[in-house]
Amino acid sequence: MLSINNLSYYIGGRPLYENASLHIKPKDKIGLVGLNGTGKSTLLKIIHGDIQPSGGEIQKAKDCSIGFLNQDLLSYQSEDSILDVALEAFKETLALQEEIDQVLKQMETDYSDQILQKLANLQDRFEANEGYTIKAKAEEVLEGIGFQTKDLERPLRTFSGGWRMRVMLSKLLLEKPSLLMLDEPTNHLDLPSIQWVENYLKAYEGAVVVVSHDQTFLNNCTETTVEVSQGNLTSYAGNYAFYKKEKVAREEIQQNAYENQQQMIKQTERFIERFRAKATKSNQVQSRVKALDRLDRVSEVVRDEVSVNFKFKFSQKSGRDVVVLNGVSKSFGSLKILENTHARIERGDKIALIGANGKGKSTLLRIIDGSEPIEGYREEGYNVIKSFFAQHQLEALGIQNEILQELSQAGSKKTETELRNVLGCFLFTNDDVFKKIKVLSGGEKSRVALAKTLISEANFLLLDEPTNHLDIQSVNILIQALQQYEGTFVTVSHDRLFIQGVANKIWYIEDHAIKEYPGTYDEYVYWRSQQTAKEEKAAASPPPKKDTRPTKSNGSPADPELKKRRRENALALEKLEEEITDLENKKSTLENLMADPTAYEDEARMQELQANYAALLKTEASLNKKWEDLAEEIDNLQD
Repeated sequence: MLSINNLSYYIGGRPLYENASLHIKPKDKIGLVGLNGTGKSTLLKIIHGDIQPSGGEIQKAKDCSIGFLNQDLLSYQSEDSILDVALEAFKETLALQEEIDQVLKQMETDYSDQILQKLANLQDRFEANEGYTIKAKAEEVLEGIGFQTKDLERPLRTFSGGWRMRVMLSKLLLEKPSLLMLDEPTNHLDLPSIQWVENYLKAYEGAVVVVSHDQTFLNNCTETTVEVSQGNLTSYAGNYAFYKKEKVAREEIQQNAYENQQQMIKQTERFIERFRAKATKSNQVQSRVKALDRLDRVSEVVRDEVSVNFKFKFSQKSGRDVVVLNGVSKSFGSLKILENTHARIERGDKIALIGANGKGKSTLLRIIDGSEPIEGYREEGYNVIKSFFAQHQLEALGIQNEILQELSQAGSKKTETELRNVLGCFLFTNDDVFKKIKVLSGGEKSRVALAKTLISEANFLLLDEPTNHLDIQSVNILIQALQQYEGTFVTVSHDRLFIQGVANKIWYIEDHAIKEYPGTYDEYVYWRSQQTAKEEKAAASPPPKKDTRPTKSNGSPADPELKKRRRENALALEKLEEEITDLENKKSTLENLMADPTAYEDEARMQELQANYAALLKTEASLNKKWEDLAEEIDNLQD
């Protein structure tokens, strides 16, 4: 369908591509991967015709149409509704609709057979193009990608850049080009929308080439991986997970071949040097010199995987409670985000806040930070030192500063050597550290801002979409750094691999309340699927009919003895709940005392507190068991 042959492209004399080749077949699902700066986006622009190559050729079939989603579309504006913009994908069908409207208007005064035949022909073509379903198709794609039905008639210009990008993606998917090229399509999508696009691309009838830092996305919707490295395009017959394993095997073979060849070269060079002056060996020497000149040299493997050993330093640990929210409500006009909700963040929590856009995740992050006004109560714990990373902080970087200078102003009191080591973890090496902020790409600025956040000696981090604009290697580095972080953090992210790699708790907003799952993301997904299955099963089964006939002492609603037992159990349950509440208050008081550093100065006092706390835990377990047994008995009496 499309062939790239001996492609070369130079930037200021530096080869970005040199004699690179790639063949794209119909229905190929290709993930294009490589480090930032290797030319992934440039290759897509060359294929689309936006950039002319320095050498080589690109051949495509006559019927090959190309659709290209790139970050430049963020600036696209229109007064039309987003539904009308998406419908532009059906240009031919819309043109037929206009012709039909014109003919119908003409028929108000002309009923000739010629006009009737023209109308019939147009309507046949319109129906063949499935014209009566294009609006429904556009609505389905827009809603699948995250828009609400009520938003479809809003003008495109009223949406932010990220939402406008979704509209352009919807239009592109509706056009169904032979070759669909997507440059970082997940950057502006929430998790439900990402999963919807994955399913759409898996069933897509044409070929797809996608550049993405989201490894889970690549695994789920690509079947071939093409690596851009050192000016070449190397294909792997599998998704990203396959590529990683296969690359290790290939690199091991290449490194062995390189080492063997180097040993052979050294032996040959020693022979040449030893016998160069001997006339009797001159023919052999010349033969080996020529052999070395003709030798096809094997390149040494350049590893792009970085192992991070990031040492975090805290001037002090926080208390057990980091932030407590009680009875918190938040609204923006008629838009309700939270209503009388409660949550507790404890020292050591690694929380991922997930869910669809518009649910209030970033708002909740600001509430936790204390920078968002609320109704209710927010309490920050003892010795909490916060550091907040969000995309707007990229704009707060000093554009005239060099990278090293910017980090030195973070207040960490680290030496230049220590700062260079930190920057090395974030892929800034050697003279890179002297680059000015103003010349950095969006991904590079993100890495600088993240480095500043992580060296701040904060014991509580708030991270809003930290993986946006990072390449795969940088995401892996961030995962490793946060795995070594001994403090507490809350992160908002749609990158499933990142969430699974760093979180030990999952938070989500449902029914205007903060809900918590105490486990990893994979465990949460499994639990959620089980809950959904139960709900679907319950919805499919009709509720049992209640027997309202009065009976005697056989456990029926009319049994006086049964009513008495219910009243007694209800009173007992209420008393138990009061005891449990009282115990929880005592436990909270003890926890605060134990969190006070001065308590450790008196060993006897500390042992007494710990003994009392252990006794409370034992009593709590006993009361909870009694409550569960009594609640179960009450439920049985209701049957």
